[in-house]
Amino acid sequence: PFRVGPAAVRGAGHCRAATTVSLAAARSPTRGVDARRLARDRRGQTDPMAPRRCPCGTGLPYTECCGPLHDGTARAGTAEQLMRSRYSAFAVGDTGYLLATWHPSTRPRDLDLDPAVRWTGLDVLVTTGGGLLATEGTIEFRAHHVLDRVAGAQHENSRFTRTGGRWYYLDGVSLG
Repeated sequence: PFRVGPAAVRGAGHCRAATTVSLAAARSPTRGVDARRLARDRRGQTDPMAPRRCPCGTGLPYTECCGPLHDGTARAGTAEQLMRSRYSAFAVGDTGYLLATWHPSTRPRDLDLDPAVRWTGLDVLVTTGGGLLATEGTIEFRAHHVLDRVAGAQHENSRFTRTGGRWYYLDGVSLG
């Protein structure tokens, strides 16, 4: 599960001590970009006006990749696209999107991300199902992060389901 703050998951009985949460999403996409998020998104860029690459690892600019999913102008067509967009939402701190894309049967009421965690990369290892016509899919991935100057990774196998034509994160199993 992804690391979140201590008040993170009120009412999510499947999360241990409210200190970890698997990839997720919310009811309504984020409506605006605040200064802290913008600064975090541009970290490490030399030209603040240059298009930033999407955190999900496709190599595309954020505005052409996960950005339209986060702002609600597009929807994920596959389970992998949803998983990548959820990783990006963790990287940019978009809890609204995380909750909106979390299946209602497993979604926590609240989500408080740990601001000390900096997500640094995503490796999609295995994708099973989850295509354009599928209703279920699983994705094994490794999400890399830095916390207190120590590199780490979340290795997980996540399940996704399509309900009403829309993909949702259902749950995940940590693989170490």
